[in-house]
This record gives sequence, C-alpha cells and structure tokens, in this order.
Amino acid sequence: MAQLEGEDFQHASGMPVAIKKRPAVAERRARPSIFWAVAPLVLLDALCISGSLIAAYIFRFQLIPYHAPFSVIFYRRLVYVGVPMWLLIFAAHRLYHPDHIFGGLQEYASAVNASTLGLVALILYSFLDRRTEYDISRGWLMILWLFSVVSVVGTRFGYRRLIYRLRERGLFVRRTVVVGANEEGRVVAEQLRSVPRAGLEVVGFVDPNLRLGSRVDGLTVLGRPEGLEGVVERYGVEEIVVIPTALDRETLLDLYRDWGTDRRVRIRLSSGLYELFTTGVQVQEVGFIPLVSLNRTRITGIDAVLKTLLDYGGALIGVLLLSPLFLLIAILVRLDSPGPIIYRRRVVGLGGREFDAFKFRTMIQDADAYLEAHPELKREWEETGKIRNDPRVTRLGRFLRRYSLDELPQLFNVLRGEMSLVGPRMITPAELRHFGRWRHNLLTVKPGMTGLWQISGRSDLSYEERVRLDMYYIRNYTIWLDLRLLVNTFLVVVKGRGAY
Repeated sequence: MAQLEGEDFQHASGMPVAIKKRPAVAERRARPSIFWAVAPLVLLDALCISGSLIAAYIFRFQLIPYHAPFSVIFYRRLVYVGVPMWLLIFAAHRLYHPDHIFGGLQEYASAVNASTLGLVALILYSFLDRRTEYDISRGWLMILWLFSVVSVVGTRFGYRRLIYRLRERGLFVRRTVVVGANEEGRVVAEQLRSVPRAGLEVVGFVDPNLRLGSRVDGLTVLGRPEGLEGVVERYGVEEIVVIPTALDRETLLDLYRDWGTDRRVRIRLSSGLYELFTTGVQVQEVGFIPLVSLNRTRITGIDAVLKTLLDYGGALIGVLLLSPLFLLIAILVRLDSPGPIIYRRRVVGLGGREFDAFKFRTMIQDADAYLEAHPELKREWEETGKIRNDPRVTRLGRFLRRYSLDELPQLFNVLRGEMSLVGPRMITPAELRHFGRWRHNLLTVKPGMTGLWQISGRSDLSYEERVRLDMYYIRNYTIWLDLRLLVNTFLVVVKGRGAY
C-alpha cells in the first residue's frame, strides 16, 4: 500500500496528519549532540524536587495548622539529602537515558514510580537518622509526593514539546541509514521521515542490489553493505536500521558481526513483517530462546488506561448533556418518514468481533432492497463505500448526515465497550478487503466515532486515502492525538463539509 506523502493530508483544520519531510542529508553537518538535550533534565528535575520539598514544608507547617512539635533543621536536612537521592533513583530508572525519554508515556510512568521510590527512600532515611527525635509528618509526605509527581511530569511534558520542535528543525536527531531498499525498507524509511519528533533523520539507503547514487522514494542509495564503513564515516551515521527481508542470511550475519559491538553506531533490526509488527510486540525468553509475540491490541499499558478514561468519561458526559437533543431527533425521524428510529449497522470491531453500530435512521425503509434494484448505485457503493446524492436518504437524513448528528447514538456503543470516541472508521465485514495486508492492524483497535478521516475530507476521501489515514492513526497513536482530533472534529462538523 502506498504510504503517506509529506503534505498530502495537511488541511484547513490545521491538524497535520503527516509532518512535512525534511530533504535527505547530502554531507555530514555539525549539530548539537543528544547529550545537550538530556543534560538540562537533570537540572530541571533537581529544581522540581527541591521546589516540591520546600513547598510541601510551607503547605504542611505554615499554611495548614500543625500542633505537634517538629524540627526545622530536620526538614532542611531532608532537602539536602532528598535532591541527590531522588536524582540517583531517577537515573536508576533510566530517566536520563536517550533511548528511554522523549517518546511514549512510559517516561511519565517511570517518573511517577521513581518519585514514589524517592519518598520511600526519605522515610527510610528518617528512620535511620538518629539526630532527631521527631517522626516524619505523614501529611508532609503526601503533599511532597503530589507536588513532585505533578512538577516532574509537567516539566518533562513541556520540555519534550520543546525537543520535538527542535527535532523538526533538524536539531538533536541521529543520522540514520536504512540497509535494504525493498518494499519493507521503503515503508520503514517513510514512517521514520514522517515523524521527525522520533529523532531519527534518514540520510539514505544502503542496498546490495541498487546502483550507487540512484534515488528511491526521494532518498539516495549511498552504497552497498560491504561499503557501510565509508557511509558511516562520510555521513556521520549514528543509527543503522537493517531490513532482513532485503538481505541474504550471510550478509545479515556479517553486518551484525561487524557493527553489533561498534560504539559509534546503534544497529537496529526491522521486524521483517512490518505490516504485523507495527501493532507492537513482546519479547520473552522460552527455553532460553527469545521469542516474539504480537500484541492482540495496539494500545496497551498506560495508553490503554488513559484512552479508556477518555472514552467512558467523554461518552457518559455526552449522553447526559445531549439527552434533550436525542429526544428531539428521535421525534423528528419518526415524523419525517416511516420506519425505525435507530438503524443498526453490522460492523467489525476489535479482534474481528462483529457488533451493531447505532445510528439515527437517515434512509427510507428497505434501503438495501432499493440498492439491489439499482446496479449502478450498488457498484458505486461497493467501490467507494459511499453514494453521492444517494436517493435513499430522507430529507431529515441529509441534514443529520451533514452535521454528523446521525452518529450520536454511537455514544452508547462507546459505553458498551465496542467503539472509541476516536479511532479508525468503522467498516462492514465486506469492506475488510480494501485493507488487504493491513487488515491485521485495523483489527487491533476499536473503531471510532471520529478520526483522521473525519477531519481530512469525510466522505470526499477515496477508499485508498481512508486506509492510509487509518494506518497512520494506528501506527502513531498517542492520547494527545485523540484530544486534538476531538477538538478538530467539532470544528469540521460545524462547517458541514464533505458529508453526504
């Protein structure tokens, strides 16, 4: 399947689906090391921790009445001891390692865990400190934990946004070559180039079968695997991404023999099954053999928790606030044309399980029979999944579709755990054929009431474009993407463009 181009889906809502690609690097250029992006985190964490220790003291002992005796010197000593102690704990949690920060929610989870362990370390220190006869305040500990978590996570969130901006301008990135320019190699390179905030700048391909200097998807073939040493030196390569399906076994083993322990570069191995492995994998040793298993769902861990909270919280609030509108639309549907108020559309959900998606009925009765009686309409439906100027749509139905009001009952599907507020477009079992080899990816997430397709053209999109958008969402999911899509959906729906 063709991949997203750099500016193909930049639209009026301002929501960039794919970030504009930077041109390939021709020669090595001096730029700041990733060390200079990580180093300020130590200072920022020290400020957050010391500030939390002091603020907790002020809140507990000066702003809140405290009648038990306490030692000012003891809590001052906790500040001196606590800051370096917490920084060491943060370092042990790899919160200053470039491979474990600036991407994903795991960094924030590790920061919370490290802050909790820092609190435990302070309690242990106070227990062992024989220079004071006072017990450490439990209220002070609770306030300290809250302040430290909020300040550290909030500061890292803001700092990460800054690093993302700088990476989009070519700073704090690692030069990367992709070894193998076959179909999988091109897809991997395209994905890395479309997400510059990941911090890898693809400078070109190394391939055993292509001519030096030839162009592949806008990137230059820089050499052959046996000449990788020269490519690394000339272009300042720091990352090597190897595509095993593009190489024979001996070449692959030679690469890891030559570069697997080289401290100048990091060598990474693509999965070989990109269409499957982009949903996430787990590696577990079984009988001392590392075996890889695919995740059944794309969104796991803290991401799944946050998405669940957003789905159920948002759907519940939506149902409560929109109840009068539900009742009004139900009455209008009944008065407009004969037939049921709610239409049940059989669609495919997480794991391939089918369910009925609820919608306010917008078509005449026996709409399916009408479609069978008109082959030209049926052909358009099978090719695009939509029919422009569909004669089966009622007068009220056109209005409801224009502003997506017919889809409001899907809030109940969200509450039933069948859909998400944001996700890929829901499809019928017959439409799965359009996704081809990407079908597995689609079935690892719940369909959404809205998504990238909703803010990028709605029904005006071709089916190929819808597949591209769905795959982009699945591969690049974050909770922040969901929140931005919800805001942009409201703006697009109000304008009523692209719906029929």
